[in-house]
Amino acid sequence: MWTKLTIDTTVEAVDLISAFLDEKGVEGVMIEDHVPLTEEDKAAMFVDIPLVDGVDDGTAKVSCYIDDSFNIETLRADIAAELTRLEAFIPVGSKNITLSNTEDKDWMNNWKQFFHLIRLYDDIVIKPTWETVEDAKPDDIVIEIDPGIAFGTGSHETTKLCIGQLKKYLKPGDMVFDVGCGSGILSMIASRLGAGFVHGMDIDELAVRASEENAKLNHMGEDKIKFSCGNLLADNYIGKGTTFQLDRSTIKETQHLDVDRQYDIVVANILADVIVPLSAVIGPYLKDDGYFITSGILDVKENDVTDAMKANGFEVIDVVHMNDWVSVIGRKK
Repeated sequence: MWTKLTIDTTVEAVDLISAFLDEKGVEGVMIEDHVPLTEEDKAAMFVDIPLVDGVDDGTAKVSCYIDDSFNIETLRADIAAELTRLEAFIPVGSKNITLSNTEDKDWMNNWKQFFHLIRLYDDIVIKPTWETVEDAKPDDIVIEIDPGIAFGTGSHETTKLCIGQLKKYLKPGDMVFDVGCGSGILSMIASRLGAGFVHGMDIDELAVRASEENAKLNHMGEDKIKFSCGNLLADNYIGKGTTFQLDRSTIKETQHLDVDRQYDIVVANILADVIVPLSAVIGPYLKDDGYFITSGILDVKENDVTDAMKANGFEVIDVVHMNDWVSVIGRKK
């Protein structure tokens, strides 16, 4: 049995309350507030969908899930005492503490009911680690993932579009650069399609860790596929990047990938607002006649991407639509 504990407080107090819970051994908190995102926040998140802005009234909720290893009433009393102590220094709000129970002890894995095996383009299978392929075919490319950190399962149209373009344009032995690798699905599929080497990169170190773990699940070594953390749009190029070290659970400087390496294919399943500026800096990483495969583009922004590609030395050779999403493929001239 898990207990959800929620504290009604203020935005000003959430950091101190979160730190207090951490000291008590509580792993992970959820914070809800009405603080609107700044333009800088939105840019950093690469937001491409409308956001609902609430009215910031200064209130906030801090929630956490507690298992039966805790004495709930003791913890509740400790939190109440800490709120009273903090009240002498900062506003802490109503200080109301509520408890609610969840009958499913495995609540953290409930999301698994929404992720099932999917088959794409007849021969590509993306499956969670807890399922088996009942209709296996001799030529299947099977990718196992455990998206516990939730960076993509391959079911979205944007990923499907990229997979289709990799099948169309990738040749055996090609070098592939997966920019914004997420859970590593496109990197792993590119490797299984015959790529000689794949470099997956993401701005989020947790995504890099997820990719590393998924590559290990699929028995892919660093001689064929490697992941790093970096941001091409923040002057954090491959040679200045970092690689996630799973054994140390931290970002650290390490031996970099070859700075001078050029790729036959760059694939970027991100967003139009990222792809547009990315098209201005990605050229040096592509060989002449190399392909820039992009997706994550809403159809209303198709022209923005094609115009940016043309302005940055690419010939737009293919545009594919799937519902409201678009994949644009450019070739370096």
